[in-house]
Amino acid sequence: MTTWRALFLAEFRLLLRDRAQLFFTLIFPLLFILIFGFIMADVGEVTARLGLVVGPGADGELLATVLEESGARSVERFAQAPALREAVIEQRIDFGVEWNGDTLRFIYHANRIAENATFRQIARSAEDSFELRRQGLHPLLLTEREDVGANRDLGWFNLMVPGIIAFSILSAGLFAVSGHVTAMKERRTLTRLLVTPMPTVALLVAIAAVRLVIVFASTLITLFVAWGAFRLQFTIDWLRYVALVISSTLGMMGLGTVIALVVRRASSAANLANILAMVMLFLSGIYFPIEFLPTALRRFSQGLPLRHMAEAMRAATGVFEMSATRFWIIVLVFAAAAVALFPVLARYVVRVERR
Repeated sequence: MTTWRALFLAEFRLLLRDRAQLFFTLIFPLLFILIFGFIMADVGEVTARLGLVVGPGADGELLATVLEESGARSVERFAQAPALREAVIEQRIDFGVEWNGDTLRFIYHANRIAENATFRQIARSAEDSFELRRQGLHPLLLTEREDVGANRDLGWFNLMVPGIIAFSILSAGLFAVSGHVTAMKERRTLTRLLVTPMPTVALLVAIAAVRLVIVFASTLITLFVAWGAFRLQFTIDWLRYVALVISSTLGMMGLGTVIALVVRRASSAANLANILAMVMLFLSGIYFPIEFLPTALRRFSQGLPLRHMAEAMRAATGVFEMSATRFWIIVLVFAAAAVALFPVLARYVVRVERR
């Protein structure tokens, strides 16, 4: 017990000195939660600031009413078309509308490519409504939108936070072996430890225990910041949460073992782990929905551990619906990977190097 405690404390001190791993495990999740949180804080109903020019003899009151009902946050009147175009160019308004009694013209800023798609949606809605009301007609078909499912009122940011937490778990487990253990081997610190009477399993348990402590601290701090700063709501199933954190952290240490077997140099192993982590980060539905990916990449993402970790973490925090069977299969697969690869880690990676 004394040996294990000494190893645990030594590993903890080493981790505190590893700035790269501390960044990805502790700082990275908080940084992105804050960045995306403030970006998405004002995301809600789509609105726009409109400018309106009504030509001589044309009635603009009905058009102004229709524009306000179609998603305009404000409608600013302009006397002349050049002043309207200048306001669009200077982005004092989002887009402009000209009406001369016969022709309805919409004016957009050419460089606002992404936003123009939203503005054109508002314009189409206004155009259709204006045309019907000018003729004294009403829409023949009334449409209603209804979101179903237990989590229908949650936004994308609620789904993003557990995904970022899953990435921090992946980083902690992956770099524990591909970065930390390979660096110890390269510096021959590992060899000096292994020639002592210390059991190899004690060192592995200490490494895993330190990562689990850091991961639990990181995930809980991230959830607390998301709740405190942005009032995001989570309904955490603590049994699922704890089981997923433990199994996925150990499972990712198993993946790090594979990298350490393939690449022996510490810097190369860490670089490869970084590349794999970044690929999974962008293809696992962490920052944007997987539905946005091309079909081939959506299929490819099915084989990425981070995608299943993120979806399981969303289920454990109550923001994603997943069957109990699928959740526990994910947990068991990560646990099985750890059980299968930890003996490989002990025998082929954590061993005395011969000169």
